[in-house]
Amino acid sequence: MFSIIIIFPRMEDAENMKSLFVRNGFEVHAVCTTGAQAISVANELDGGIVVCGYRMPDMNCVEINRYLPEGFEMLLIASAARIAELNGSGILSVAMPLKTKDLLDTLRVMAQSYIMKKRRERKKPKVRGEKERAVIEEAKLILMQRNHMTEEEAHRYLQKNSMQSGVNLLEMAQMVIGML
Repeated sequence: MFSIIIIFPRMEDAENMKSLFVRNGFEVHAVCTTGAQAISVANELDGGIVVCGYRMPDMNCVEINRYLPEGFEMLLIASAARIAELNGSGILSVAMPLKTKDLLDTLRVMAQSYIMKKRRERKKPKVRGEKERAVIEEAKLILMQRNHMTEEEAHRYLQKNSMQSGVNLLEMAQMVIGML
């Protein structure tokens, strides 16, 4: 699950925002009144969304965004004039006066985007080192020579048997080489 951090200079405003989000099914991880507090909290998390106003006592939203760790996006709530100043900064925003539906819809889209991004990251194939690739290639060569397979057939054979036996592809390749 992604984390939501709320930053507003007045604790009352931050708590009201938290209450709105919680009532609408979001989980808020932290409520802060300074950028430094929020950055400190964010550094302990994997990623998420920071919802904030334009200026905190110690820094503005652009500075906060710059110091956020990778995996965090920012949702700014500010006047249309302030938002126009940030055009092209990569910070998503909702203009004041605030429409609750617009804010919640934007937050939902950001949350869905974050979840989809995390799923894509998990599905990326493992990048193998040079030694691991060499072992797999050697096993495929053995299968190709002994069983008259094409490279594609040898690779498919290794994949299929690794799945059936519950070992990873590298271990299966090592087993084939070990049968010499």
